[in-house]
Amino acid sequence: MSDEEVVEEEPSVADQQAPSVADQLAEALARAEKAEAEITYRDAEIVNLRRRAATDKLNLMKFAGFSLAGRILPVLDSLERALEGAEEGPFTDGIQLTRDNLLEALEAEGVTPISVQEIFDPSTMEAITTLPASEEHPDGTVVDTLESGYLYKDRVLRPARVVVAKD
Repeated sequence: MSDEEVVEEEPSVADQQAPSVADQLAEALARAEKAEAEITYRDAEIVNLRRRAATDKLNLMKFAGFSLAGRILPVLDSLERALEGAEEGPFTDGIQLTRDNLLEALEAEGVTPISVQEIFDPSTMEAITTLPASEEHPDGTVVDTLESGYLYKDRVLRPARVVVAKD
């Protein structure tokens, strides 16, 4: 081939299939919409995480004394057992005063005794044993309280341990 011969090149396949400006614009707009949607989802996720963290922090502060109160309850039980078997006198009066002061301190921190009703409530009570139902104690009623239960604010700190009548 000589230099004088002009060889006409045929357009390549890539040149024939190059996207038009309109196609490129449509693709860019689609990617931008997708990116905006992802940003919106992530913003919402951040807001939810912040809200959850604030709720967790409030609950942590609200129930900070839960563990300590649970560890003090056996001391209260011991004082109550000591009072049950004690004879009247100054020693018994001292135990009674100590028990009352401990109860007042616990109540000031949000610990309250669970009121045991006649009907068994599994959300605040634990059935330790059952007895056959009778006319005096129909099925599902509490026969006896073996151990007092307590709430810490609105959570069960220790369920009341009871005997329940069962058919």
